[in-house]
Amino acid sequence: MNIAALLSGGVDSSVVVHLLKEAGYTPTLFYIKIGMDDDELLHCSSEEDIEMASLIARKYGCRLEVIDLHADYWENVVDYTIRKVQQGLTPNPDVMCNKLIKFGVFEQRVGRDFDKTATGHYATTLLKDGKTYLGTALDPVKDQTDFLAQINYLQVSKLMFPIGNLMKSQVRAIASAANLPSAKRQDSQGICFLGKVNYNDFIRRYLGEKVGPVVDLETGKVLGSHKGYWFHTVGQRKGLGLSGGPWYVIRKDVDANIVWVSKGFDTEKQYGNAFSMHDFHFITENPWIETTTPTDITFKIRHTPDFTSGRIVKIDDGFQIFSSEKLQGIAPGQFGVVYDADAKICIGSGEIKSF
Repeated sequence: MNIAALLSGGVDSSVVVHLLKEAGYTPTLFYIKIGMDDDELLHCSSEEDIEMASLIARKYGCRLEVIDLHADYWENVVDYTIRKVQQGLTPNPDVMCNKLIKFGVFEQRVGRDFDKTATGHYATTLLKDGKTYLGTALDPVKDQTDFLAQINYLQVSKLMFPIGNLMKSQVRAIASAANLPSAKRQDSQGICFLGKVNYNDFIRRYLGEKVGPVVDLETGKVLGSHKGYWFHTVGQRKGLGLSGGPWYVIRKDVDANIVWVSKGFDTEKQYGNAFSMHDFHFITENPWIETTTPTDITFKIRHTPDFTSGRIVKIDDGFQIFSSEKLQGIAPGQFGVVYDADAKICIGSGEIKSF
């Protein structure tokens, strides 16, 4: 079997190569470069990552290719991020990167020549009734199915997740036992195209600043000012610059440039029991196509180890989820990711609508 393995230079994808070689395969390794090296602000140095990937390639006798997709990443993912922020929404560039770049553009240009594409994502694939489904990982803390919830059936049916049935501690142990150069590398954090740039500095470059009031949702009192609603997201606590807190962002008025806040984590107005999603995307199939009655599910509204139980029902322009417990910080623009009732299969996702 001809396998393409996506290598980041980190421990997870390095262990993927190790496991594939142990299974008798010699994958072709690919490092996808998305950093904007020609932009001083958005420089995302990939030199160390490529060096680490090269060491892995030499260790296992694999060919390594560097695929430059930074222009595609900018056009598809960065543009999406700026557009959503400008609309007052909370984007998820990692979801779009997986859908459009790693398993989109890469597949169209390179991956199509291979039987399978292996990655270091913490996820699994399940075969049921002759169809492939995206399954959750063994390690709930590292599970990344929420970042994969916009991929399509052709993509999921071609993917391999060799570490999906391992705990992170096991992955580290394998890397150490195999003397992998990446064994002690820390996990990457944040959005690559920003490099070491502060997120607000990036947003300021493209959207500028526009001073507006920060208003107490309960009293209507103006507590202070902000430099643009696009610097803040629903559920945010840090960075508000308000005394007497903690204060949390509850909602944003895009037209009036108002950021509404509430004091105290347990404030009733911060919570919701239901939310709606539009443009819902099914990975493998729509399991509710023949029913209009509420169905038991589990779901996530942010990257967290925890699954929340609820019920989903079809509405005119999408789906609505009713949660079994109150939800804090429902952020329009983020993805509501839906799983079966046992939290074993990721069914798909939709963008959370504004209230």
